[in-house]
Amino acid sequence: MRQKNDGRGRLGGRAKGTPNKTTATVKEWLASLIDKNREQVEADLQALEPKDRLQMLERLMQYVVPKQQATQSDVTLKDVGTGTMSEDDIILELNRLRELREYKQTSIN
Repeated sequence: MRQKNDGRGRLGGRAKGTPNKTTATVKEWLASLIDKNREQVEADLQALEPKDRLQMLERLMQYVVPKQQATQSDVTLKDVGTGTMSEDDIILELNRLRELREYKQTSIN
């Protein structure tokens, strides 16, 4: 009999990465239910007060639009002033920040 945690992997159950069949079935059913009732859902949204409608749309958007992550740069004025960063390093960092800003702007729109 194999001992638990013998370094040869799992003892039983689903293999790592195998989706849960029940979860997949429920997701398919919910997607089908929503798709079949799309007009009713839209009508219900229109019946809400504008404030409530915006709140509901905001809640639904989290399932469609990826959340933005806060970013920061590792560059400090101290690094630049003490000469620990070369001019090329500074240019590379500025280009990286510029690309990041452009990416954020396009992902928002």
